[in-house]
Amino acid sequence: MLNKKVEEALNAQINAEMWSAYLYLSMAAYCHANGNPGMGNWFQVQFQEEQDHAKIIFNYIIQRGGHVELKAIDAVPTTWENPLDVFESTLAHEQKVTSLINNLFALTTQENDYATQSMLKWFVDEQVEEEENAQNIIDNLRMIKDNGYGLYMLDKELGARGYTQAAPLANKA
Repeated sequence: MLNKKVEEALNAQINAEMWSAYLYLSMAAYCHANGNPGMGNWFQVQFQEEQDHAKIIFNYIIQRGGHVELKAIDAVPTTWENPLDVFESTLAHEQKVTSLINNLFALTTQENDYATQSMLKWFVDEQVEEEENAQNIIDNLRMIKDNGYGLYMLDKELGARGYTQAAPLANKA
């Protein structure tokens, strides 16, 4: 049986993950509209990954006999100054998500909920990767500065990114 405090916190995290998905879809739209289809693709993959994150928690709550409570998703930003601004916003957002995951993990420690800790371990590791990916792109954009060819090449590279379903969802309906 899922602890009620943990269940509420997990439901809040589902909302946060869906907000993240919506944010990344907005970023994808911005990039496409501004002539960066590769970056748009990168954010569309992020959108799919965030939906996966919400599904993992959704499935876990059900598996543990809890009740999923979906709530309204707040509005997200729709404009940025340039590609660097978009990715700096991405990094800041991922750092916020990391703190949310860490707070959830701390709550499960407080509540002696070892099963949920085990599930959250995947998210802890995922956040390290998410922050690193955003930072690497920021580093590339800072190196490129206003070099059109460099921006073109980075856009092409990001356009090659493909979606891979999150491991915890493998073989799940």
